[in-house]
Amino acid sequence: MTPVNVQCRLAARPVGLPKPTDWEFVREPAPEPGDGKLRVEVEYLSVDPAMRSWMNAGRSYVPPVEIGEVMRAAGIGRVIDSHHPDFQVGEQLYGVFGVQRYAVCDARGLTRVDTSVAPAPVHLGVLGISGLTAYFGLLDVGRPEPDQTVVVSGAAGSVGSVVGQIARIKGCRAVGIAGGEEKCRWLVDELGFDAAIDYKRGELRAQLRDHAPDGIDVFFDNVGGETLEAALARLARGARVVICGAISQYNATEAPRGPANYMQLLVARASMTGFVIFDYSARYGEGVAALAQWLGSGELRSREDVVHGGIEQFPEVLLRLFEGGNTGKLVLALDGEQPA
Repeated sequence: MTPVNVQCRLAARPVGLPKPTDWEFVREPAPEPGDGKLRVEVEYLSVDPAMRSWMNAGRSYVPPVEIGEVMRAAGIGRVIDSHHPDFQVGEQLYGVFGVQRYAVCDARGLTRVDTSVAPAPVHLGVLGISGLTAYFGLLDVGRPEPDQTVVVSGAAGSVGSVVGQIARIKGCRAVGIAGGEEKCRWLVDELGFDAAIDYKRGELRAQLRDHAPDGIDVFFDNVGGETLEAALARLARGARVVICGAISQYNATEAPRGPANYMQLLVARASMTGFVIFDYSARYGEGVAALAQWLGSGELRSREDVVHGGIEQFPEVLLRLFEGGNTGKLVLALDGEQPA
């Protein structure tokens, strides 16, 4: 019997936060895989802030999701029908399957998931793109040195939480910026950050002065906006600013304003560099090996915020990212068919 596929498609370009009318749900028979292809039943979907930028038209590091297309998403699924000699029924794979229950694809971009190393959701977080983003962004772009101060914004998210832990592993002082006392306690008490700043308390610049009295040597930015400006005001000489994301800007209804104090880069003889993790694809194996070793030794901890539901729950789960409702890696676990 041909399974029924449920897809979440982009119906309109959002203005501000995505609304229910920006989505369309389609139920139709899952397509049959042709020669060289396989059909995957998607079990877990990675929910990431970058998804919001993919919904916008215009130039970016990847093409936008077009109106009427299945929403782009990475995920983990199980092969249920294979016409490819390298993949067998029952294997769990990672790939960009989209927000749908079943995906038909070729072998490009697929990797096997070893659940003997860690549960599947961890392969979307610490052992997936989130962990790799933290690893290469901090070590290759930020280039921290022992005893330097590394400050990371969005520190309770899937990337930021790993950045701070790697900084500590490398002998740096790790300071995280997050929203709320509970998240800040988690960063310090469980992940080993040296300090955490609650931006919801206000006076971010004053808090940065208190926790980075000698200046910031590496600022790893996931937030942008006022947070970036506050960090630029505290740069140490020769600092490196790593631009990973700007979650504070993704739902803005007006054109974002650049940092008003960007000349602090000149004063501090600092650099500000953007990077895209896909540029490091040839070295993913190196990154995963290091992350897995630290995870196995207990030097690195993972936390997955797993929400159980169906494809229809994706829009509300996505909004949790912009409401500060998640801690760690946000994952949607697909529990089965949902009623029409």
